[in-house]
Amino acid sequence: MSTDYQYESKPALIKGDHSFGSITDMIAKTPLSPTPKLWYLAFGLSNVLLIILLGAIGYLVWDGTGIWGLNNPAGWGWAIINFVWWVGIGHAGTLISAILFLFRQGWRTAINRFAEAMTIFAVMCAGIFPAIHVGRIWVIYWVFPIPNQMAAWPNFSSPLLWDVFAVSTYFTVSLLFWYVGLIPDLATLRDKAKSKIAKISYGIAALGWTGSFRNWWHYEKAYMILAGLATPLVLSVHTIVSFDFAVSVIPGWHSTIFPPYFVAGAIYSGFAMVLTLMLIARKIYKLEDIMNIDIMEKMNLVMMVTGNLVAFAYLMEGFIAWYSGYIYEQGIFWLYVVGPYAWGFWILMFCNVITPQFLWFKKIRRNVGLTFVISIIVNIGMWFERFMIAVASLSTDFMPSSWDYFSPTFWDIITYIGTFGLFFTFFLLFLRFLPMVAIAEVKGVMPQADPHNYDEDSKEFDASKTEPVMVQQEQTV
Repeated sequence: MSTDYQYESKPALIKGDHSFGSITDMIAKTPLSPTPKLWYLAFGLSNVLLIILLGAIGYLVWDGTGIWGLNNPAGWGWAIINFVWWVGIGHAGTLISAILFLFRQGWRTAINRFAEAMTIFAVMCAGIFPAIHVGRIWVIYWVFPIPNQMAAWPNFSSPLLWDVFAVSTYFTVSLLFWYVGLIPDLATLRDKAKSKIAKISYGIAALGWTGSFRNWWHYEKAYMILAGLATPLVLSVHTIVSFDFAVSVIPGWHSTIFPPYFVAGAIYSGFAMVLTLMLIARKIYKLEDIMNIDIMEKMNLVMMVTGNLVAFAYLMEGFIAWYSGYIYEQGIFWLYVVGPYAWGFWILMFCNVITPQFLWFKKIRRNVGLTFVISIIVNIGMWFERFMIAVASLSTDFMPSSWDYFSPTFWDIITYIGTFGLFFTFFLLFLRFLPMVAIAEVKGVMPQADPHNYDEDSKEFDASKTEPVMVQQEQTV
């Protein structure tokens, strides 16, 4: 029995009639061109928000956490909500870079550099909140296992300490991964730069890259090792963040479903944030051929899958509460639905359960405007998810006599808004001075990168070149 195999061509990952040279020019144009006025405007607004953040933190250090809306029993308020939200957003970058790289998903090359930068800046924003939440920020170094004047030693059995190690390791590996990937592109900018300062700056950052075989060999090896290190971190970081809640005995927190539920939610929100930023950047910098509709559709599919995993987790939470027969667990779930924070629960259900169902439709997945709106709604929904976990569960504890309603103060709100200033300040600097798309990796998924199967005349894949060549050997006696 024989089977005939036919080659079915796949849509090109890079649209348009581009050569290696035009791809380089398109991406390198932004960091090597004069700064546009619109960038100064956006950078100025981000700086204003950053100054507001610094002012809010300064006042917090001066006056203490009493300026926030924390009360008894809601001792974890906006700071912890924002920490978990920003860490979740930071998940998509390393997922796209590491896991999709190991699975040889070529479409990641259009967005991996972009997403990696977002990861680093989001984790920086996240790291602020646990540090300032301790109150006496000047002794934050006590969380590290180093000698101190109080002879206090961190509690290694606490997931709060695991968080310190997990998030700092994740940040370090993500930063190294991002920088290693940048090296060949920094060398490209060095070679194309006209000004002396730019040549020297990019030259130092490129670490003497020459593009030799030895350079590429070391590069590929380092990139693969870092991808291997980063992959388990993608799963471990938010798993450990979920342990902050799950190992406690608070109704609504004490659940074994939290680790996979948190990881799925983090990927869901991370992809939504990448989409939000990507759709703006592709329009402003005219990168529609690289960050094209096919890429957007694939990202929407990931969002649809993870969104439905999150919706399934919500249903399972309700089922486990009912099936356990534990009245406090049943009570907190009922309070989610009809209690004082029911408004937050129904916003969450609309954003995270109903909205991703629209992504079953191909027309919506390929519609730029609707995708942008959905990505914003998902990010709002994921913030409300953390709000319900952190605030609603604590506010309605075991004893109704101790219940209290949490309301954020002015300082809670501006501290959160200020972190967007920190995020966009660094993100705009990244867009302005570094290649936002991985030039070398994008070239690697173009048809020209496979000369054995590429026809120079038609500029298309040549199936005849893939047919095996039969070689007859002469029989010798």
